Amino acid sequence: MDPASNDPLFALRQAIRSKSSITYLNNNEPTTSLLNATHLSLGPSLSLPKSSPTRYTKPGVPSASSPTDFYTLEAIYLAWLLRDAPGAEYMKQARESGLAVGFVSVTERKSVVEWLEGKAQNDERIKPLAPAESTTPPGTPPHAGTVSAAPSTTPKRATHGHGPDATTSPTKRRYVTDAQDAEVVKRIKQNEVELRDRNTVLRGIKPNNFSALHASFSEKLKKLKENKPGLASTPAPSAGPPMQARKAKNMFPIIMISSSPTALITMYNVKRFLQESVFEPSSTARERATAAGNARAEDLLHIDRRRAPPTASVSSSSTSSSQGTVQRYFIVDSTDALQKFGADAWERVVCVMTTGQAWQFRPYKWSEPRTLFHHVKGVYVTWANDPPNAKIKDWNVTELKIDPHRRHVDKSVVAHFWKLIDDWTLANKPWLLKS
Repeated sequence: MDPASNDPLFALRQAIRSKSSITYLNNNEPTTSLLNATHLSLGPSLSLPKSSPTRYTKPGVPSASSPTDFYTLEAIYLAWLLRDAPGAEYMKQARESGLAVGFVSVTERKSVVEWLEGKAQNDERIKPLAPAESTTPPGTPPHAGTVSAAPSTTPKRATHGHGPDATTSPTKRRYVTDAQDAEVVKRIKQNEVELRDRNTVLRGIKPNNFSALHASFSEKLKKLKENKPGLASTPAPSAGPPMQARKAKNMFPIIMISSSPTALITMYNVKRFLQESVFEPSSTARERATAAGNARAEDLLHIDRRRAPPTASVSSSSTSSSQGTVQRYFIVDSTDALQKFGADAWERVVCVMTTGQAWQFRPYKWSEPRTLFHHVKGVYVTWANDPPNAKIKDWNVTELKIDPHRRHVDKSVVAHFWKLIDDWTLANKPWLLKS
């Protein structure tokens, strides 16, 4: 009789692969609950106790010798029945079915289901069936058609003369592996435990193919290499006026403003305020930009301002606007935009305009206000009729008061601002200003 015919694990696999109806029985009476069932009906003529131990060993078992070292039939069947259920739902159903312990773990469920459905032919966790008792008398030589194809490991005897042993007989018995040794090796392999952690469990088995990305960048790198010889053959420019102009272009001073939408000075109105000396509310400037098709403000602006001679006062700066040199400033409202100027961009920042909110400085190079305004000029922009802000009294900032209604005073406010910037830059970073 075939030993696999009554094996619970093999019978369950055959029932699943043949799509036979699997039902629950309680004392030979059908029942709808696995908890109340005593047997599983795997076919018209086969029903097995649901607590029957299978040949599927539990993880971490040193030597699978006791029935408790194997999963039961109901545990294996429940893993297949709830193969598509989420992990939490699967464990809940297992507890409700009476398997508070002894159920197939979530990480083991996939390999169990693949073996039951025939997607995996071998599983090292399954103990092999005991071999059927042989009816061949001991000592009978194997038939010529069933002789193992493995090469003989028996050493050949030295031949002397022309006796019958001088040549190898074609029917000579070959080396056969000892059955006990083979069984011991199988047990050792079955007891091997594969160590798993959260990384190995979550690691996917699908290979990553980056050939498309590699091909895309290979073409770009090839073009860069082709352009290098042309650049190398170009004569180096002399340190004359063109080079000086290039250096000056790269060393324009930078002013940072707050990115808060409630700030008085934003990227919508800063250019008109500092370049034209006209304050326009940020909401009005935003509506005007949206109507012109610019729904989003620029993150980087430049302002060209004719800098008055150092001897000019605030009152006379308007009359001396035709004198002096044109100085360019860049305006940004975030560190992301500041990074466009390179690694040394903070060396070019001359002013930070703040609303008095400390969160503005978190991504800055110096996030503490006292340290920040030791390296740059601090300007606190506020309404002229607002009460003093106690938060900024030790920040080393200068207040810039804007009148809510009188636009004719904007010019003097802006002139005062530029006077502050010029004085601080000349004292701390004079290389940023044109002579």
